[in-house]
Amino acid sequence: MTRDDSFPALTRRSLLTGAVGVAISALSPRSASALAPAGFNQWRDAFRARALAGGVSDATYSHVMGSIEPDMSVFAQLGNQPEFKEETWQYINRRVSDWRIINGKAALQKNAVLFSRIEHDFGVERGTLLALWGVESAYGDPLVQQNHMRPVFPSLAALAWRAPRRQAYWQTELINALKIVDRGWGTPEQMRGSWAGAMGNTQWMPEVWLNVGFDYDGDGRVSPFGKPDDALGSTARYLVSRGKYRRNEHWGYEVVGLGSSNGGNRSYAQWATAGVARADGRPFPRPNDTAKSWRPEPGGPSFLLGPNFYAVRSYNPSMNYALAIVHLGDRILGGGPFIHPFPGSERALTLAEVQEVQTRLTRAGFDTGGTDGRVGNDTMKAVKDFQTREGLPADGYAGLKVLARLRSL
Repeated sequence: MTRDDSFPALTRRSLLTGAVGVAISALSPRSASALAPAGFNQWRDAFRARALAGGVSDATYSHVMGSIEPDMSVFAQLGNQPEFKEETWQYINRRVSDWRIINGKAALQKNAVLFSRIEHDFGVERGTLLALWGVESAYGDPLVQQNHMRPVFPSLAALAWRAPRRQAYWQTELINALKIVDRGWGTPEQMRGSWAGAMGNTQWMPEVWLNVGFDYDGDGRVSPFGKPDDALGSTARYLVSRGKYRRNEHWGYEVVGLGSSNGGNRSYAQWATAGVARADGRPFPRPNDTAKSWRPEPGGPSFLLGPNFYAVRSYNPSMNYALAIVHLGDRILGGGPFIHPFPGSERALTLAEVQEVQTRLTRAGFDTGGTDGRVGNDTMKAVKDFQTREGLPADGYAGLKVLARLRSL
């Protein structure tokens, strides 16, 4: 998405990935029923009773579902394995990018009052919320919504009808989305998101929008789109209520002296007594807080992880995702890179270097989707195609080796 960041997986957003938008007209044309696959119209008519029993009005069901065509492309997404196999350091570098750090600082400056209010009300550190916002929607970039999201009702209708697994989940999410329209919080035309139905600044699934989202800006509705107040306030609420986020505790620290230990839960004071220290040499500020040890890869950096790391993980079950979020949050607030590198890693490219990669790839005939310094699916595909042409390992990673080869042409 150039914006072309890929969006990660499961839990409150479920199976989420970046997707090319489809026409809004798929929601309403009269010809849609005629184009629907065999059996869909009968299912849709039968599903009305369940939706109404779930609290959806007959008028809303008719308006949204009356002539809808299911987006059958979701099934290719549902079964698709990731196209790009990233090493841990590549995963971190791409998400903790120079672009996100720079623009995260700008987003903080622009919304400083909002983040202070959220910290006061919920105790969720601003760095964590900034990182989630940056990774999930490039800080609410409207071009993401306009150009790279699809209407969610055709997607949810297809999944509710024919999903090979978790069909009850998708049916419930379709009803939740219909309830949102019923409440006047969003229209079918506004409700654009991923193929799996996640929407807005922090990529809410309908269930989260309906049950955790709240009107933080006082405008009488709950919206994950546009002005970030509802999305960020509700995301903080989510981290506290479902992730058990703890006020005033840091997520954890990079450490040295861990040895072979991995997973034990002790206080920071006990870890220190056992010879574990922060990699930056500073003391643990809250020695009685507890943390678990974790080394993502042999020979790589080691960490002590507090409960708030796992609160972030409640947003997405990937350990690497959670590490990228908390590290990006630290970097936006002025922290440095990890002190101990991952094995075989390169430093991340600067914003100017990423733009140079994109510009040189574009000149060489590879479509990066733009030259804005954001690396995601379009740029990664262009890199992979270039690597294939040049006989390089085709991992799609826009790094120093790719930049050097482009400069040599």
